[in-house]
Amino acid sequence: MGLLALGAVPADAQALRLAAMGDSLTQGYGLPQEEGFVPVLQDWLQGRGHEVQITNAGVSGDTTAGGAARIDWTLAEDPDAMIVALGGNDLLRGIDPASSRANLDTILQRAGAAGVPVLLAGLPAPGNYGPDFKRDFEAMYVDLAAQHDAILVPDFLGPIGEKATQGLSLSDLMQEDRIHPNAEGVRQIVAAIGPQVEELLARAGDGPDRP
Repeated sequence: MGLLALGAVPADAQALRLAAMGDSLTQGYGLPQEEGFVPVLQDWLQGRGHEVQITNAGVSGDTTAGGAARIDWTLAEDPDAMIVALGGNDLLRGIDPASSRANLDTILQRAGAAGVPVLLAGLPAPGNYGPDFKRDFEAMYVDLAAQHDAILVPDFLGPIGEKATQGLSLSDLMQEDRIHPNAEGVRQIVAAIGPQVEELLARAGDGPDRP
C-alpha cells in the first residue's frame, strides 16, 4: 500500500501536510481517483486559499487495529495534522467497541506524542448489535476526542446519515453497494466536514501569523 500526496504547490510555498488516515471511505473506493474524498477535499481547501497537501492514508478494508499498526509509519511522513476516520470495518465485523476504543486511543496517543493535531471522524452504529454496542461504539469517539483534545466529527458520512435518519432515498448519494458514497456523496461530505478541517489546519498553524 502506498501513500499518495495530491495537489502540487509552488516550490517556495510552505504547504501544510495533512494525512488522511482511514479505510475505503477515505481511500475513494469505487470512484475515479479525482472524485475520491482526498482529492475533493484537497480542491475544496485550496479553493478557499489554504496551502495544503493531503496524503491519502486510506486503506480499503482497514480496521482500527490496522490503523494502530501503521500509525508510526504514517507519522514518519511528518504530517502537520491528521484526519483519523476509522471504525466502519469494525462495525461491519461486529468487533467489540472496547477493542476499537483501545486501537483509536493508541493512534491518538502516538499523534499527540508527535505533536500532530487530529480530527477524529466517527460513524453511528446500527441498532442490530444491540443498544449496549451502539452506546459504547458511538461514545468512544466522543470520549477519545475529549481526552486527546481532538476535533470531533461524530458522523463522517454527515449529509448521507442525515438523509438516512429522515427515511429518504440515498440513491443519489451512494454507489450501488449502498456502503460507499458516489461522487455527489463525496462532494456533500467534503462540504460538511470542510469547516472542521479548516479548524484543524488552524491548529496546525495555517493562519495569518504563519510564515
